[in-house]
This record gives sequence, structure tokens and C-alpha cells, in this order.
Amino acid sequence: MHLAAMLESTARKFPTKEALVHGERRLTYRDLDDGARRAAAVFRDAGVRPGDRVAVVTYNTPGFVLAAFGLWRAGAVLVPVNHKLQAPEVARLVTHCGAVLGIADAALADVVRAGAPDLRWLWTEGQDGGGFDGLVASAQPWDGVAPDHDAVAQILYTSGTTSAPKGCLHTHRGLASVAAYTTAAVGLRHDDRFLLAMPIWHASPLNNWLMSMVFLGGTVVLQREYHPVEFLRTVAAERTTAFFGAPIAYVAPLQVARAQGLDLASFDLSSARLWLAGGAPVGAEVVAQIADFYPGEFHQVYGMSEMGPVGTTLGPAHQEVKAGSIGHAGMPGVDVRVVDLDGNDVAPGGTGEIWLRSDTRMLGYLDDEEATRAAFVGDWYRSGDVAHVDEDGFLFIVDRLKDVIITGGENVYSQEVEEALRGHPEVADVAVVGRPHADWGESVVAYIVPVLGAEPTLGSVRDFLSGRMARYKAPRHVVLLETLPRNPSGKLTKHVLRSHAAEI
Repeated sequence: MHLAAMLESTARKFPTKEALVHGERRLTYRDLDDGARRAAAVFRDAGVRPGDRVAVVTYNTPGFVLAAFGLWRAGAVLVPVNHKLQAPEVARLVTHCGAVLGIADAALADVVRAGAPDLRWLWTEGQDGGGFDGLVASAQPWDGVAPDHDAVAQILYTSGTTSAPKGCLHTHRGLASVAAYTTAAVGLRHDDRFLLAMPIWHASPLNNWLMSMVFLGGTVVLQREYHPVEFLRTVAAERTTAFFGAPIAYVAPLQVARAQGLDLASFDLSSARLWLAGGAPVGAEVVAQIADFYPGEFHQVYGMSEMGPVGTTLGPAHQEVKAGSIGHAGMPGVDVRVVDLDGNDVAPGGTGEIWLRSDTRMLGYLDDEEATRAAFVGDWYRSGDVAHVDEDGFLFIVDRLKDVIITGGENVYSQEVEEALRGHPEVADVAVVGRPHADWGESVVAYIVPVLGAEPTLGSVRDFLSGRMARYKAPRHVVLLETLPRNPSGKLTKHVLRSHAAEI
């Protein structure tokens, strides 16, 4: 079914069930479905037609959810936009996707208006009953249109860590499958209350977790923005049962609470049963911290925007014995391979690129046929992630394919060097890249953010790594920085560092 019909079906089954919680505002499934129909009428009256694209730039608010389902009921295409982007970045995205309308929180008006001054914007929040929220409240519900299941429902932009962001084209059918496969993979339930504190425009919060709750008839508790202590308070106050976040989202509350002298035992987290982490592998030390404080089961999930996202999971039974792994098999509905440069499956003990196959995968990149062709081999999507397969078949990501450094004919996996350097007592943060070298092909460069007051040198770094890894993996250049370059999603932009390294 198309996505608005999914909401309609759930609302018919559970009309009075709490669907969405945002502070004091509480919407049942009947309210949410009615609001989506009213939003569809607002879009129709604004001139939005089936197939048109609408940019939505908000914090985690009901306005985003109403806009999304309203667009789908109107047969239009949702384009989620990172609310942390600056005006030139907003300009590029709304121009690239050809948006005919924008929906944004009033607090973001200055930035989005500066980025796209010629685009009509409707503001949510802070409009005293006017703007998008007011229009939805006063509109007459409209049944809308019934888009084909294989019509594009969403253009999801990648994080742009290796190049400019690319727009992944996802269909109604594909996103409905993401919800079903995610539900099965981690055991979500109808009675779950899912805390959504990570940005809702991200692939996983939106497609894995919001859509899974709508699919099941669960409850979504929206936290406008993630805050470590408010996160703990919300779990306790709303009796939430599930949460998804990057690994730091689990560690930060412990650090902040201790720094502020808060009693961690005062936060009642007994309602929680599922803790879900993604965005980076979780090592044994972090797993131990999480297990010691958070009750319930811990799962790691791996996927990417191009796949919906779906991929693999590492369940509770393997968190300690296979710490750092992303799992050994695909989620239900997902096939996974690790292949060598010739496209052959690697044996246990080998290293290769992760390929994934599922009916959740994108149709392709918007207006980029060359990148689309490069992304696929038949039905298989090439992830660009390089993984080592251990003797039990578990996958451990060692690098991005584009980040592998080849020096003197040897492969150096930058993440391996970074992980080792994070143990250096003077290193607060680090990124490793390659720079062209006339004789060796490439040489290893480490960009280091020092611990306050420290000044690690090339000699001290190489001495630290001696005995920990082969000499050819050790950096030949060390550059000290105050901060590492990251995109608005917080991911390293290594292409920026590679450009700098080439000029050293």
C-alpha cells in the first residue's frame, strides 16, 4: 500500500491509540490521519500536484509528520532537509530537487529564506495559529489521490561525506518494506512507545523507526532535539520502551550527568526494553558502559540511505563476544555479501566490499545516471564499506572503499589506524587519510585534535604505534587541528582533508 494508506489502515484499527506525543500535545491515530487529510488539502490549495516535490525543514515536531503524510496523501514527494544546513546548502538541495514549496519551522525562517528566497515557504511553530499549522487546523479533510505503489514517495539526500549530497529516490513500496523488515529485525511491538530524539529528517529515524511505529500502531514520542539529560527524563516521564541513537547518544548522558553531579539512579528507565544504535560500530568499552546502566536489550543496526535504510543487525547475544561487528547476516528481506575486487565472495578471514540486495533499495540517484550505474551490480547495491569477515562469518567494517590508503602496494585501512591512535593519551580526535606520493603511491597522514594542552608529534605518534601495528601503517605526517571538518550530520568530510593533504 502507499504510505498514507498505511496510516489510514492503522487509524481504522486503533483510532484512539496514542500515535504522537510532543510535550503536552498528544495525537491519536484518528487525529493523525485526520491531520494528514487536512494537510493534503493545504498542499492541494497551495498548487502542489501529484509528483511535485516539497522540501520539509523542521526539528522533531508534529508538523514534520503531518506534512509527510499530507504530501503522500496528495500524491506528492517528501524531501526531508537537514535543519542544520546553512543557506547555500539549503539553496543547493531545493534547487536540485526542484521543490515547488517549502515547509519549515519558524525558528529556521532566516536561514531557509536566505537560501531559497524565491520559494514559497509555510512556517510551522511560533505562528500564533497561523502558517502551516493554522492552515491544517482550518482545512477541510481531503481524501487525496492514491499514488501507485512504485511511485517516488521520498527524495532522501545522502550526508555528502565524499562528495556533494546525492538524492536517493525511494518508492512507497520500498519504504513500506523498510518498516516491515525493521519491525521483524529487532522485534518492535504494537505496545512500544518509541522515543525519537535523533533528527527526524535522517534516514533511520524517519524510515526505520517512525514508519515502523505507524506500521504497527505504536506510539512515537518526539523530543524536539536530542539533549543528554532531557533524553533520560523523557524516557522516565513517558515510560518509553525503545530508543535509537548514535553510540555517543548513550555515552553522553552518563558523562553529562556525572559532570553535573546528577544522581543517575534517579532516572527510572525500567520501562525500556530496546536500545538501538547505528551510525558507527560500537566497541567493547561502550557496550560495557551501556549494559551497566541501560536496562533491556541492546541492538546495533547497519544500513544506508540508498537501501532505505536496511542492512544488518547485531543482537544482544553477540554484543560482547563480537563487539565492533555489524552482524553476520542481513535483516529479514535483505541479502548481504562481502566480495573481492572481482566480485567473488570472500572466505572467512578475508576482507572485501559489502554488497546488499533488497526491494527497499532506491530507484537511483536524482539526475545522476553515472553515479547510479556505479552504485549497482545487477540487483546488488555496492555499499562502499570494506569489511573483514571473521572465522564465524561476522562482519567488521574496517574502512570506506574510498578511504583505503595504498602505500607501497599495501592496503592501509584508515579506521584501523584511527582506532589505534584514539588510545594515545594526547589524542582527543583523529582522522587518517592518504596523500599522493611519487614513490609509494600514497603516504599516511594523521589529522589530530590534541587533548587540551598537549602537542603530540610525529615521533611520539609513531613511537606509540610501534608494536601495535605494522610500520607501513603508521603516519608519515601529523597535522594538528582544533577541530576536524564535519558535515551538518556530524560525519567526517574526509574529502576536505584529502584535498588539504595533497597540498602539504
